[in-house]
Amino acid sequence: MRRLRNVKIVATLGPASSDYKMIRALFEAGADVFRLNMSHGTQEEIGKRHAIIRQVEADLGRPIAILADLQGPKLRVGVFANGAEELVDGAKFRMDLSSAPGDVTRVNLPHPEIFEALEPGTSLLVNDGKIRLVVDACGKDFADCTVTVGGQISNRKGVNVPDVVLPLAALSIKDRSDLEFACELGVDWLALSFVQRPEDVIEARQLARGRAAIMSKIEKPAAVKAYDAILQVSDGIMVARGDLGVELPVTSVPPIQKRLVRGARAAAKPVIVATQMLESMIESPVPTRAEVSDVATAIYEGADAIMLSAESAAGKFPIEAVSTMNNVALSVEKDPTYRSVIEASRVVRRETISDGIVAAAREIAEATNIKAICCFSQSGTTASLVARERPHVPIIALTPLMSTARRMALTWGLHTVITEPQDRFKGAVIAAIRAARNDGFAGEEDMIVVTAGVPFNVKGTTNILRVAPCDERLISRVEPE
Repeated sequence: MRRLRNVKIVATLGPASSDYKMIRALFEAGADVFRLNMSHGTQEEIGKRHAIIRQVEADLGRPIAILADLQGPKLRVGVFANGAEELVDGAKFRMDLSSAPGDVTRVNLPHPEIFEALEPGTSLLVNDGKIRLVVDACGKDFADCTVTVGGQISNRKGVNVPDVVLPLAALSIKDRSDLEFACELGVDWLALSFVQRPEDVIEARQLARGRAAIMSKIEKPAAVKAYDAILQVSDGIMVARGDLGVELPVTSVPPIQKRLVRGARAAAKPVIVATQMLESMIESPVPTRAEVSDVATAIYEGADAIMLSAESAAGKFPIEAVSTMNNVALSVEKDPTYRSVIEASRVVRRETISDGIVAAAREIAEATNIKAICCFSQSGTTASLVARERPHVPIIALTPLMSTARRMALTWGLHTVITEPQDRFKGAVIAAIRAARNDGFAGEEDMIVVTAGVPFNVKGTTNILRVAPCDERLISRVEPE
């Protein structure tokens, strides 16, 4: 099964998409990656969905990436005696450590570490920013606030603290359990929520022990400020616009999105744009024009993937949502403006031999009638470098490792193929020719570019390039290295 677009689609699974028939239909409609949201569902339910994805993968013969999204240290208020209260502008309201049910004057906030970080003037946002408080005075177990934007506050609503770096571990006790469970299942990516500093990513990486790649979700102002350092220790980035739009002025999110996407592209690390992309399709079979434009913008920016959340997990039209994303991507990538925008935003890197090889592969493909760039990749590094170039021809990423093929399914433009291990470049060229022809990328009269690293099976050794004919009669004549 060959995609006719470069951007990848991530579909979140949930109550509306939890059986074999639906998950297979979502993949056939265009989903390349399935997200398992650890915030919703038991480990048993998550395990069942994981098994179904792997069955679909086996039945259709295409590597599928699985992303487990950890909940993170979600901050919530306690409960109210009446279930809810109405806070009015200018009213005084206290948050404290008392476990007594709340009322119109106070409520429990069971997070002592937050009080330690607060100071007068700090903003507290409740229920996705619908209610806004400013701290007047605070201590080790309380914060006295003034309501600046009122509204209804009810049981266990979320709290955001955008002004300070909270002394919270990025991984809660639940997250640590979920991380180990997901790694034992065999997920390909772990998404780390509420990252504030690079040390959060390093901790997760140590716990994962190489069993899954680490994706940092950028959803806190502190993460935006420390983005370069976080990017350096991450394998991928998710632009999680939901909390970004709560904790920062919503008008700042589009330029932040562009900066995060460009930074990840320059580092040759996959980047997902997420949250509310086709939100109306939770209830409607068609999106709004604004939503289509939003999806298109992410594609024009060169994002590796675009993501559906509740649209595919709990919405009424999950298949239509994936199909809509697929069709928007096809339309955008056929637009001549798309190529000019992508090429104008390309970051030129010529720091290593590998950089030079993949750049040369793209330039040869653009200057001649090359049908595909084929790259051999043990770890995925070579394929990621080729994808960073955003060539106008397809990229076939060949690897002997299923784990690598699955992880690469998230990266822009990569068509992954499992191949036999290679120890000679001649064998690599033959395997590339056969993959290009078998999967419909090239015919007998066509040419492909092949890149690889010699010696084989050594990470970061991309150092050879060859233009090869796809004529079956010439395969046996390919000269040994």
